[in-house]
Amino acid sequence: MVQRPRLALFDLDHTLLDGDSDQLWCEFLIERGVLPREPFATDNEAMARDYALGLVSAQEFCEFYLGTLAGRSAAMWQALRDDYFARQLAPRLSAAAAALVAKHRDAGERVVLTTATCRFLAEPSAVHLGIADLIATEAETDAAGRFTGRVLGTPNMREGKVERLHAWLESQGIGVDVCTTTMYSDSINDLPLLLAVDEPRVVHPDPRLAAEARRRGWPVVLLR
Repeated sequence: MVQRPRLALFDLDHTLLDGDSDQLWCEFLIERGVLPREPFATDNEAMARDYALGLVSAQEFCEFYLGTLAGRSAAMWQALRDDYFARQLAPRLSAAAAALVAKHRDAGERVVLTTATCRFLAEPSAVHLGIADLIATEAETDAAGRFTGRVLGTPNMREGKVERLHAWLESQGIGVDVCTTTMYSDSINDLPLLLAVDEPRVVHPDPRLAAEARRRGWPVVLLR
């Protein structure tokens, strides 16, 4: 009998990372004087709150944070992004999170990081954790390679995470129905993907996801 390939899917923000990459990026840019404190500090808090409650659309959420990149290319942002990752994200990627990722990888599973955060901001965390496969929200760029502040394609959020996973599986030559998948997430926003996988697991779940996990008997994982 041919063994079914196994995938381990991980959300990033508030799951492997103790915090939110987009919100922390906004705060970092405000502290550096790249963004004015107002209205961005207030808008950042409101967006984080509405995201947690599931009140903001995927497009609106992703483009609010992509807007902070607009007008510069990846190369122009590189130095700031590297400093941001070293100061704000790396300390929030715990040894327990890294060990959980390594456990699945060492078991021969293909580990995938799937996040609503844009690829440019999520890549350093994937590299740090030794995750080669990243599904993230893609940022549109103009003819000069500068970010426009708009999403390219489907945001990797809510139902979009299922759509983007299926597209990625197809690109890898892996049939949706022939692999066994485990998914780790903290957020009610990931409920569509958690319902689509074989082994859903919640990590420090928000109140709505915690209620779903209790109702469905899903295991709860603590990494912090």
